[in-house]
Amino acid sequence: MKAILVREIKSFFGSLIGYLVIAVFLVLNGLFLWIFDGQYNILQSGYNDLAPFFQLAPLVLLLLIPAITMKSISDERKQGTIELLVTKPLSLWQIVSGKFFGAFLLVIIAILPTLLYIFVLNPYGYPQGNMDLGSTLGSYLGLLFLIAAYTSVGIFCSSLSDNQIVAFILAVIICFVLYLGFDQLAEFVKPFASLIEKIGMNYHFKSISRGVLDTRDLIYFISVSFFFLSATMFNLKNVRK
Repeated sequence: MKAILVREIKSFFGSLIGYLVIAVFLVLNGLFLWIFDGQYNILQSGYNDLAPFFQLAPLVLLLLIPAITMKSISDERKQGTIELLVTKPLSLWQIVSGKFFGAFLLVIIAILPTLLYIFVLNPYGYPQGNMDLGSTLGSYLGLLFLIAAYTSVGIFCSSLSDNQIVAFILAVIICFVLYLGFDQLAEFVKPFASLIEKIGMNYHFKSISRGVLDTRDLIYFISVSFFFLSATMFNLKNVRK
């Protein structure tokens, strides 16, 4: 797994992809949080917390992570190297998890600079330093689980086709449905709204963001990630055969 992970990271930073992903994520967040007028502008919210960031970041990542993962396996299929990869003395789980953690770490690197927002906002509370750090750190933890789920979906979609654009579109659609789709569906099915909302990622992300860890939320994200990574392994088994 380590060899695949290192290979993926080198691939990202051996070209403009890694740097472009980090730059796009930080620039988009910076513009919406500090420059553009609207619901995500922290300065206009009147509160010294990062709630707008944690509302915006999942939407930006919903597009950005599929863009990162779309070439993970589809590119191997297109170039004909996937057959060589699966015949190496590596288990399918090592191959899939290596690619998963490579993309996951790239996104983590992209969000690390946003920790500076805490130090920027913390002195401006009243009284000074009254920022709810527990809720903020909980939100970052929730974001990590959300990133893991998005990444697993992206890796899975990349294993379905040798066309990167197809993989990207499929990943965006699935991530959108899992994050926001069930919330929208709940609006039309009022008697079952509570149950339907719990199927979606947004419900569990918000729950973790409150700063209270509930094992049900952790199990949800771990299960979603494991399901899509297992489905990716199933697709690669067909290649190995």
